[in-house]
Amino acid sequence: MPAKNSVKIYLENGYYHIYNRGTGKNEIFIDPEDYKVFLHYLEKYLDPSSQHSMAKEVKLLAFCLMPNHFHLFVLQLSRNGITKLMRAVSTCYAMFFNKKYEKSGTIFQGIYKAALIESDPQFLHISRYIHLNPRSFIKDWENYPYSSYKFYVGEHKVSWLETTFVLNFFNDKNNADRIGHSSYRSFVEDYALDSKGELADLTID
Repeated sequence: MPAKNSVKIYLENGYYHIYNRGTGKNEIFIDPEDYKVFLHYLEKYLDPSSQHSMAKEVKLLAFCLMPNHFHLFVLQLSRNGITKLMRAVSTCYAMFFNKKYEKSGTIFQGIYKAALIESDPQFLHISRYIHLNPRSFIKDWENYPYSSYKFYVGEHKVSWLETTFVLNFFNDKNNADRIGHSSYRSFVEDYALDSKGELADLTID
């Protein structure tokens, strides 16, 4: 039987939670440079101005890089967008990691997993689940530097991350020009339950 979310039947204009971990649950990000290099490859392939851009095929909505795994929330615009992006980023990063740490072979636990988002509640909860991930190992998780949370609360902005798809749910209905950074912060930081339970098979094992 295939592993959960390992079968890749992708839809155009479909939202997906993409995740993978290190082989044997080993760390895939060991020092700050590692995180920055992985993010560099996301930027390389997702920035609309990059000559390698896949922005017309897939858009990144949220991310979180943890020591031994990563989460990406994406919108796939073309049927092969996710496959092309993950192949490029994973290959480039694995080559960097193996060279730096004098290793060989795969660094990831098999092929990445992809879970289709099928409802508005799932759409909102998956972004919150991703942003709350660092809460499991650091107290001031809201300041974790390797997630997209700071972009969602209006402290940073980059061209290769599309926050408006989620933030549009939190806009001030009386002010169309006001992006819902504050409302989204409350949505995440005031959450006392475990969003993993609400997402069922959309989360990492």
